[in-house]
Amino acid sequence: MKEFNLELFADYYQFYIQDEKSESNLVDSWTDFAVDNMIAINDGIVGIGTVRNMDVAVTLRILESENTDNDFKKYDKVNECDLVVSSGIIVIAGCTDYFPDALRIPLENGIYRVRICYGNLDSLNENGLEGDDFYMVSMWKCQTRKELQIVKKEI
Repeated sequence: MKEFNLELFADYYQFYIQDEKSESNLVDSWTDFAVDNMIAINDGIVGIGTVRNMDVAVTLRILESENTDNDFKKYDKVNECDLVVSSGIIVIAGCTDYFPDALRIPLENGIYRVRICYGNLDSLNENGLEGDDFYMVSMWKCQTRKELQIVKKEI
């Protein structure tokens, strides 16, 4: 397993994980459904919604095999989707970060399942700028594509 602990500027309440060479964007992907579920997807890109537009704690884990930890009690929300990697590199960044400076991670080409666990979403202060929200992203290579899955919805 490889793990990256990051602070990303979630401008416009989002950050991205994408194939480095993806030419897709999420302009039309942030539908009402996507906003409500805090996830937008397009070819080669995943947009992860946040509860504030400040620096947020993000942990990215690249796993050797499927994540079988299904104990989601400590999370408010859990989503899963696919990301196809075709360039051998993924990029993780805030949506207004300077793309050439964003973190790049080499990965074998293929289909990856991406599980996003959202925690402490209700911890924001009155002005919505400070909080203990966090975002745990796990990725593992898989053989077949699956649809977006809303695994756990906020209560």
